[in-house]
This record gives sequence, structure tokens and C-alpha cells, in this order.
Amino acid sequence: MSRAIGLLLGFAADRLVGDPRRFHPVAGFGRTAARLEKHLYADSRPAGAAYTAILVGTTAVLGLAVEQLTRKHPILHTAATAVATWTVLGARSLEREAETMAGLLGEKDIPAARDRLSHLCARDATGLEADELARATVESIAENTSDACVAPLLWGGVLGVPGLVGYRAANTLDAMVGYKSPKYLNFGWASARLDDVLNLLPARVCALLTGLAAGRVQETARVWRRDAAKHPSPNAGPVEAAFAGALGLTLGGRNSYGTYAEDRGTLGDGPAPTVADVRRTAALARRVGMAAAGVAAILALGKGKRWG
Repeated sequence: MSRAIGLLLGFAADRLVGDPRRFHPVAGFGRTAARLEKHLYADSRPAGAAYTAILVGTTAVLGLAVEQLTRKHPILHTAATAVATWTVLGARSLEREAETMAGLLGEKDIPAARDRLSHLCARDATGLEADELARATVESIAENTSDACVAPLLWGGVLGVPGLVGYRAANTLDAMVGYKSPKYLNFGWASARLDDVLNLLPARVCALLTGLAAGRVQETARVWRRDAAKHPSPNAGPVEAAFAGALGLTLGGRNSYGTYAEDRGTLGDGPAPTVADVRRTAALARRVGMAAAGVAAILALGKGKRWG
């Protein structure tokens, strides 16, 4: 029971206040990872695997220690789970970024919107116009709804604090080094593959919840089944295809990431996204997050009964 309550309290805290402006633990983890990279970097998969194992393993062990120390003290366990959940979730901050992008695009401030896109994704925004910036925003909201909300909640529901913080560590490393650029193609391979494995089930749960939250289950499932495999990512594909079907939009296309480009296929049947669709996507993502919090709480209750 304490785990389920902690997850819901942490989710509520994220909805109410979002990420802390200063001294964010995830940002601190990122700085630690950047420092360690300077010492361990080599253009090889073994070096990257060691880097990933040290950072994710240490974080998960610390989470396990917190879980074990508090699990027999319901109030402390609830508080620890709530704090960990609030720390790792990024749904409210994602929604704020969506609102900021919608405002800039609505004001036709394209240069500012290009600069702001870096808060959502690593895509090269040079030369992107309003519709392409709207597409990038919609796709980033979709993918990050799974990565920054649904997946950590589900791992928290199953494994508690170590699941929450261990997942966030892996996902953060993927965002830092999991690129197909010349520098990280080998060193970032382990981080990228670990993130893929950890998101295999959560991404598909997110896709299912997207159809339910939109009230378009059949259309979402149809586009998901037909188009997800066109996307180069095994997990972003189902999520972005599901959002395309749920919103009645066409997503995907060729994206530039500075040193390399990627063809993400064509997902969906409707029109391309416009600025109005940014807010629609954020509203759908909010409903998906609420549904995921409920699923996570149910998972936590089920684990508690088995342990009992």
C-alpha cells in the first residue's frame, strides 16, 4: 500500500510543481556522468558498457538500499517513494515546454522557437519553419510521455525506488550518449541498448493508454500496427504511431541531428501537425500520464499482496 500511495503522491507533486528549478538530482546525475565520461571515454563498446554499468548499477543499488531501509516503516516508505517518483518524472516540465513552444509558434517567433526546441530534443532546428517545428514538438511530446512519465511509473510500480531511479539513470545516459554520431556510435551503444530493453514494455503500454485516453482505440491500434515498424526506434515507433492515430495526424519524416540524419518513416493518415496540435498533444499526454499513474498504483498493490 505504501508504494502505491507514494507513487500517486509523487505523481501529484510533479503535476503541481514540476521539476525543481535548482539542485535537481537528475541534473546532478548528469553532471556526474559527464565527469566520468571524461575519464572513461574511448571509442569502444566495452568502455561504454563499463560506463553504463557503473552509473546505472550504482544508482540502482542506492535505490535498493533506500527501499530496504524503509519498507518496514510505511510512512517512511511512502515518503521515499513519493520523493523518488517526483524526482524522476518529467511530465509537468514537458507540458510547460509544449506550452512555451505553442506560444512562440503562435507569435510566429520562429528564431526563438528554433532555439527552444533543444529543450525537447536533439534535433537540428536550423532552417525549420513553423510546421516542421510543430511536428518536432508533437513527436517529442509523444516520445517523452513514454520516457519521462509512463516508463518510470511502471518500473516504480513493479520495483519501487530502485526501479524509479535505475530507470531514470539509464534513460538519462541514453539522452547523453545514446546517439549514432561518430563520437558515440560505439561508446553510447550500451546505454542505448539498455534504454531500448527497459522501454520495450512501457512504450507499448503507453501506446495502448494513448488510444484509451483519446477515445480512439481502433484507429490508434490500426496506425500503431501498420506504421510503428517504419520508425528506426523499436520504442519510439509504437508511441509516435499511436499518437498519430489518436490525434488524426501524420508524423514522421527525415530529421537532421547535426552530424547525421534519420528517416523516421510516415506515421498516420491525417494532416501534418500545426501549432494548434501542440496543445492538443500536450492535453492527450496529460491524460496518458494520469492513466499510467493508476496502472502503476495497481501494479504496486499487486506486488504488495504477493509479498504479504
